[in-house]
Amino acid sequence: MKTFTDNAGRTWTVAVNVDAVKRVRDLVGVDFMEFIEGGDLLERVIRNPVILCDVLYAVCKPEADEQGISDTDFGRAMGGAAITGAREACLEEIVGFFHEEGPTIRRQADKLLAAYRKVLAAVSLKIDALDEDAAIEALLATSGDLSGTSPASSESTPDG
Repeated sequence: MKTFTDNAGRTWTVAVNVDAVKRVRDLVGVDFMEFIEGGDLLERVIRNPVILCDVLYAVCKPEADEQGISDTDFGRAMGGAAITGAREACLEEIVGFFHEEGPTIRRQADKLLAAYRKVLAAVSLKIDALDEDAAIEALLATSGDLSGTSPASSESTPDG
């Protein structure tokens, strides 16, 4: 079992077993069999923090119920480093649950995470290379006169 800590300082235990898999399916509508059947669930869990948190809440629901933590309270305490830690704990538990397929799932997750990081790095480089003055000029050139004093059309000008 893996653990992660949310932004409220609570430590959660992630235990992926048949009971948790059924609970995730019933509460969230996510079928863990997609991890081994070629669906895009792994990518969605890695890249979408809302899906990740919904899955994690369902996995951790018995623990949350004991503490009186609602799914809303759980979600409010998830962000930043908490999501990164939770994602890693979840992935490790999924790999362990799918014992035979686990190494393949781990390799796929590592590739997806590497691709995700490369995309972020490319976006960061593009932002760093942005010429703010040129961007402003281009925006003004394509948006027309922003002063609000454009001449009236001939249709709306009264004849003298």
